[in-house]
Amino acid sequence: MEPESGANGTAVAEFILLGLVEMPGLWPAVFVLFLFAYLVTVGGNLSILAAILVEPKLHTPMYFFLGNLSVLDMGCITVTVPSMLGRLLSHKRTVPYAACLTQLFFFHLLVGVDCFLLTAMAYDRFLAICRPLTYSTRMSQTVQRILVAVSWACAFSNALTHTVAISTLNFCGPNVINHFYCDLPQLFQLSCSSTQLNKLLLFGLGVLIAGAPMILIVTSYIHVAAAVLRIRSAEGRKKAFSTCGSHLTVVGIFYGTGIFSYMRLGSVEASDKDKGIGILNTIISPMLNPLIYSLRNPDVQGALRRVLMGKRAFA
Repeated sequence: MEPESGANGTAVAEFILLGLVEMPGLWPAVFVLFLFAYLVTVGGNLSILAAILVEPKLHTPMYFFLGNLSVLDMGCITVTVPSMLGRLLSHKRTVPYAACLTQLFFFHLLVGVDCFLLTAMAYDRFLAICRPLTYSTRMSQTVQRILVAVSWACAFSNALTHTVAISTLNFCGPNVINHFYCDLPQLFQLSCSSTQLNKLLLFGLGVLIAGAPMILIVTSYIHVAAAVLRIRSAEGRKKAFSTCGSHLTVVGIFYGTGIFSYMRLGSVEASDKDKGIGILNTIISPMLNPLIYSLRNPDVQGALRRVLMGKRAFA
């Protein structure tokens, strides 16, 4: 397709996504591997959702947030992987300009909600362990729904701001993206306009969307750790730490990959590393989350067994 000039000065009508590997001989193997990863991720997260619905013991705020997190994990991998699989099948690596920006919007929307939900889960653990007497009133169903709604509203504003900001840039030269999905750092490298303001916007909103929640999570767990260490029973300490350990593992993976992806905006040579981080962030992390949350949780394991056996628990 020939470049077209749009109202906003954009000359590039489509981008070429190089994908994970450039050798066509490896495409069938990549297709099978990532189709399997996609099915495992969706299946695992659907199982967690079913377990939460089936098991009355899991009808608690923590698992309400976990259910929402499972929906986000399925959404995050669905935004990136099926389109990549489609390009591998069709042997076409082009993606229209509008489709690229749409993918970018939904990716940042879902990742943003993820940030806030992980913070809500940390706050839930803080209230449950440090403020047990007022937990039921402070984390009522109304509060849970408000936290989820605010998470979506803030993430929507962030994703829309970045999408509108990048749509004002001109793309009039190279259109090859060395990645398997559209994201801000790779598009910044292709723009023939100044991206200084966009990078400042990414940094500023990143501090608000990711930095502030991270501070709240760390603060919550400092209080949680202090409270748990005051528990005299070794069994009580073990149970309290086990409910927090899964969440901290997910937080570590999520923020570790996010910082690596977006805090190195000046590096052009890092594209191949970005692919690896992208796989970890969009595929491995959503695939591991159901395993992480169920591995040391007998209630979730029991509910999963009932789901697989087609039985329903009664309170």
